Amino acid sequence: MNAVRCVTPDTDTKLQVFNWAGIESEIDAQGCAVLEALLSPQECRDLGRLYADESCFRSRVVMGRHGFGRGEYQYFRYPLPGVVADLRTTLYPRLVPVANRWNTAMGIAMRYPDAHAAFIEHCHAVGQQRPTPLLLQYGQGDYNCLHQDLYGEQVFPLQVAILLSEPERDFSGGEFVLTEQRPRMQSRPMVVPLRQGDAVIFAVHQRPVAGTRGSYRVNLRHGVSQVRTGHRHTLGIIFHDAT
Repeated sequence: MNAVRCVTPDTDTKLQVFNWAGIESEIDAQGCAVLEALLSPQECRDLGRLYADESCFRSRVVMGRHGFGRGEYQYFRYPLPGVVADLRTTLYPRLVPVANRWNTAMGIAMRYPDAHAAFIEHCHAVGQQRPTPLLLQYGQGDYNCLHQDLYGEQVFPLQVAILLSEPERDFSGGEFVLTEQRPRMQSRPMVVPLRQGDAVIFAVHQRPVAGTRGSYRVNLRHGVSQVRTGHRHTLGIIFHDAT
């Protein structure tokens, strides 16, 4: 079981400034929404520097060894760094209304509890006990193939990626990309422009779309286009734990 960190007033204050009704509408309409300047440049630099500290992480993945693309990432170990734990704890309850509404529309029985700690207890009870927040690192020529972060049967349907590097200063290229596959239609590509400290909330796997005969499911994947120059770091916040 993870050591639940106390939520700092600063983290909660940062999230209060956003128009969450508008964000929910954007997520419902597009499958994603951006929180601009969620983290300060100093917070981004501090998080990026953690990549070199092996004691913070439980495992490292080199993408090229598994056909995932090029670049690498590391999964944090418990207890999570304070800002990572606080973001996970404070973002989750703001996304639960969307998650439960989506499951209702898609005919999925699972309903998510209001508090993240209760959801993590459920994940751990069914054997998903490994933390999933991660840091990703890309260099020149690196990219991340389109994929979904599922990790087990218990899946929270939204996740968050926060860009820690500054485009056109630290790196060029490396755009965050989403694709959406609707039944009997070709995939819809989306490039989400991000600046340093911006967070994108997006669908992990599926989302409902209203049709003439009720809602139907669309399938989403995400990735990162090729980095042309420099280095790019990203923080990933996934709300379910892994088997």
